[in-house]
Amino acid sequence: MKIGIVGSGYVGLVTGCCLAELGHKISCMDVNKKTVEMINNGKPPIFENGLEQLLAKVLTDKRLKATDSNKEVVENSDIIFLCVGTPAREDGSTDLTYVKKAAEEVAHSLKGKNGYLLICIKSTVPVGTNDLVLKIIEDVSGKKAGKDFGIASTPEFLREGKAIEDFYNGDKIVIGFKNEKDKVLLEELFKDIKGKRVLTDPKTAELIKYANNSFLATKISFSNEIGNVCKKLGVDVYEVMDAIGTDKRIGREFLNAGAGFGGSCFPKDVKSLVASAKKAGYKPKLLENVIVLNESQPFKMIELLKNHLPKLSGKRIGVLGLAFKPDTDDIREAPSLKVVKMLIEEGATVEVYDPKAMNRFQEHYSQIKYCKNAKEVLEADAVLILTEWEEFKHLNYKNKTVIDGRNIKKAREAKIYEGICW
Repeated sequence: MKIGIVGSGYVGLVTGCCLAELGHKISCMDVNKKTVEMINNGKPPIFENGLEQLLAKVLTDKRLKATDSNKEVVENSDIIFLCVGTPAREDGSTDLTYVKKAAEEVAHSLKGKNGYLLICIKSTVPVGTNDLVLKIIEDVSGKKAGKDFGIASTPEFLREGKAIEDFYNGDKIVIGFKNEKDKVLLEELFKDIKGKRVLTDPKTAELIKYANNSFLATKISFSNEIGNVCKKLGVDVYEVMDAIGTDKRIGREFLNAGAGFGGSCFPKDVKSLVASAKKAGYKPKLLENVIVLNESQPFKMIELLKNHLPKLSGKRIGVLGLAFKPDTDDIREAPSLKVVKMLIEEGATVEVYDPKAMNRFQEHYSQIKYCKNAKEVLEADAVLILTEWEEFKHLNYKNKTVIDGRNIKKAREAKIYEGICW
């Protein structure tokens, strides 16, 4: 099939490359000319395990190209995926500016297109956005939904760092459709991809994504809550979670207590669901507390540090890990942002290292020291571990002061060691 991708960021580029690998012809559109140029030159604008190699392959096979022309993508596609950003507003609700703009541009290009076009919303959007996009496209293009074009919701469930693996071997593929023709098209497109098919209406598909991520975020905040109790009682929370994780009703995944969750999905999606619930007249107390607990969790790193270094002013404090999780360069909502900010406010000299995320972090904090390697960070007066990169699991922490936010077993050999929840 001929597939168009509107928005060639994290979700869009991974989706495009994976579909190209399956034999489809992909046009990736992005308004950023630099992004387009990078993709066509084989350089992904983001780091994701295996993505650069996969991009090189599909470019060589001439199955993918990037463009900044919306018209070109619409005219040469059977199906288009909208993968544009959906940032959060200050009140937690979702800003649909990019979605609306993308819909308008697709609609303008649709005016002169012959044949049927299926438009799929892959961006994470509030319930009802599918209907909003449908109306925009009908109003702007003058064409009729169901006759000239279709619209569906196909939310993504990709973990950063494992996105390519998840694309091919995910637990589920959710298809929210309005007519049989669109369902058949998408089932054919996804036929070679593993995962249970969830066939439903667009509104349900939209909510499934939010409920899915909110539940996982709740598991993390629950483990942190129990971890905070364990810390007070002198119990190792990881032993507790290993035990309860054997219960098949609970499962062990997403029960790793630590410095809190971050990234482009969990914080934003929980807040968006809270905002949608309130707009509908319901106050979701559990989800509100998931957010509150997560936002306060990173500050416990500083509290523990002060138990050993009461005055941080003039002290060299090292930070290992800036990305919100390993195998990505994503620092959005990362605990490191809050921790570094507080260290600076305390007057500490901050020295950091991350294998992939330092360039992105430098856009926020240019005044701190960016070290060449992890060993250089260990020379500081104390070290905070905020990302569980594999290389951090093999460092020599002896004779060091370490505050561990990610349960690095080797770090327990430190002269002074504190786990955030254990």
